[in-house]
Amino acid sequence: MTPLPTSQLIARVVLVAAVTLLAIWMLWRFLPALAWAAVLAIATWPLREQLVRGGSRPAMAAILLTILLALALIVPLVVLGIQIAREAFFVVDWVRSLRESGLATPGWIGEVPFVGGFATAWWESHLASPEAAKELLGRAESVGIVHWTQFGTQLANRLAILGFTLLTLFFLYRDGPQLLDDTKVIGGELFGPQAKRIGRDAINTVRGTVNGLVLVGLAEGVILGFAYVAAGLGHPVLFGFATGVLATVPFGAPVVYTVAALTLAAEAKVTAGILVFAFGSLVVFVADHFVRPTLISGSTRLPFLWVLLGIFGGLETFGLVGLFLGPAIISIGLAIWRDAASLSACEPDATQ
Repeated sequence: MTPLPTSQLIARVVLVAAVTLLAIWMLWRFLPALAWAAVLAIATWPLREQLVRGGSRPAMAAILLTILLALALIVPLVVLGIQIAREAFFVVDWVRSLRESGLATPGWIGEVPFVGGFATAWWESHLASPEAAKELLGRAESVGIVHWTQFGTQLANRLAILGFTLLTLFFLYRDGPQLLDDTKVIGGELFGPQAKRIGRDAINTVRGTVNGLVLVGLAEGVILGFAYVAAGLGHPVLFGFATGVLATVPFGAPVVYTVAALTLAAEAKVTAGILVFAFGSLVVFVADHFVRPTLISGSTRLPFLWVLLGIFGGLETFGLVGLFLGPAIISIGLAIWRDAASLSACEPDATQ
């Protein structure tokens, strides 16, 4: 192929960059849906391959998997939403009663070594009297009746993103192989033979992160949910759901089970609160120090420290979808770094 003149090459690069930026600007509000669709497609692609190998046509496999994922996402959210809505009324009523009568200081607080006196004084100053409780809680009694318009707008926005995510997911399932082939060709032209390995590492990183964060987080929520039920904690479904959601972020679950333990202690169930805290700490320790590093680092070739940095950095930059995009970006960066280092090591030293 005859090389393009420099002027034509520059014009082509400028045109490609301009069209790319224009497309990003035009699709900016839909980028979260596209990113979520890509993450879900990568995580579940082995299922699609099994269906196709089993005789299903690509379009039929795409329809089946899209419907299954839609049910897996929507049905639990609807059930949990109904349950949370029911329990939210009890929470609002409890807050109202607390503002009206205060919350008596449990007798065991004063017996806590070293901090018992301080904790008792704080409780009596902030929760025991209705005036203090009202000042601390502010306008908490209005939680159930304000901001419904904003809530409805946010709900409609999330539903629209979910709809576009599922629509994009269908086309990725159906046309994914052709898209992968085109990407390999373009990547090979731009970055050479190492493009295929870099892409494979990025895909494995996303898949390993999904397994390590989502599946392990859901497992933590289920296990600790049973612990909440056994301990006699009120609203165990709400606490279990919150544990599963926050457990997708490393070190997020302790916030929930600590609140659960303190709630049990405030209800004079001190032993149950201590057991819940100890059991939750054990579950999270095993998950964060053994299960997650094995699932994520084993499939990504990334040190777990870099995985954590990618998770938190992606979450800060891109929101929830950044949990999975962050480690993939780190993986690509490290792959380029390793390739550059290996090429430099193979070049002869000019000083010799």
